[in-house]
Amino acid sequence: MSEISDKVQTLVPDYVRSLQVYQAGKPIEELTRERGVKKVSKLASNENPLGPSPYAIREMTNALWDVHRYPDMHAHEVKSSLAKMYKLKKENIILGNGSEGIMGYIARAFIQPGHEILTSENTFIGFYIIARSVGAKLKTLPLTTDYRFDVKAIAKAINEKTKVIYICNPNNPTGTYITKTEFDFLMEHVPPHVLVILDEAYFEFAKGKEDYPDSMDYRYDNVITLRTFSKAYGLSGIRIGYGFGHEDLIANLTKVKLPFEPGLIAQKGALGALSDKPHLSRTITNNNRRYEETYEYLKNNKFNPVRSVANFICFKTGSEAASMYLFDKLLDHGVIIRMLKANEMPEYVRVSLGTKNEMRHFFRAMDAVLPEYNKRFGRPV
Repeated sequence: MSEISDKVQTLVPDYVRSLQVYQAGKPIEELTRERGVKKVSKLASNENPLGPSPYAIREMTNALWDVHRYPDMHAHEVKSSLAKMYKLKKENIILGNGSEGIMGYIARAFIQPGHEILTSENTFIGFYIIARSVGAKLKTLPLTTDYRFDVKAIAKAINEKTKVIYICNPNNPTGTYITKTEFDFLMEHVPPHVLVILDEAYFEFAKGKEDYPDSMDYRYDNVITLRTFSKAYGLSGIRIGYGFGHEDLIANLTKVKLPFEPGLIAQKGALGALSDKPHLSRTITNNNRRYEETYEYLKNNKFNPVRSVANFICFKTGSEAASMYLFDKLLDHGVIIRMLKANEMPEYVRVSLGTKNEMRHFFRAMDAVLPEYNKRFGRPV
């Protein structure tokens, strides 16, 4: 077996062999099976706690009768809805299996081994994997002291080898964002040969901020915006995201995408979700309310939560051991949060914002865990 394995290894490029598999949040079923807890609040994956729109469910259910047919390869209906919403041409829009799917298209279309990609430390690890999977050189720069992308450092680091700049705005896992002024500064320093990816997966939660740079207010030929139906629209399970860009950029991405992505059910779900503005409004309202309560709870318990404009809050535990302890003990109470070791932030954890009942569950579990936690790690009470 080892001899065969060695032969197989020779088929795999070094930059693929060295990749780490993406680690998702612990599934509810796994926690129930492992620890026998009956009530579980999954606050690890930034999902919409209100679930999908009933309109999306209706559209997906009706489409089940047509699953023996291939989906519309050009996703005419979804693109038309998005084009009308954002005042674009359909040629400016691409769809994929989540925004990560479109990141994969970008890697295949524009990035070659040896190309340099600039981004930040402590950002979305899925992009790191995609960039490294095509042999690119990933150059990461530290966040600012207030946990935001350092656009001045990124601008200074651009050179003739730079091919792509990746900006996650708002950033995952910190929930922070770069401002309009900072985005303008960055674009003044980006040459035409560099593609800027603006990952706006959490756009719907941040767009109310006056200084948030909504990419639809700009028209740059070398910028592509990524958004998703997985977060605010509550469609994580069917995998559909979308991208906006110059028609020439989109045309070349279309050449390398798989023909029938996203699938029929995903396209129909997206159509239903886009038509239900009240559901989106309820989602944002719930998120805002839960954010204020959770931020205050963490502050009152002597944590130092990072100010977020997304649907999660990142806070410092002080050490990797403290993060692991808190994560593990909360599991005993049926609460799943996210450790951030994979994001190179082992002394932090992240909690997604759920329903009112889910956050009450989180608070009760924290109240039960904190006395021993504070004693063990010498925290103030």
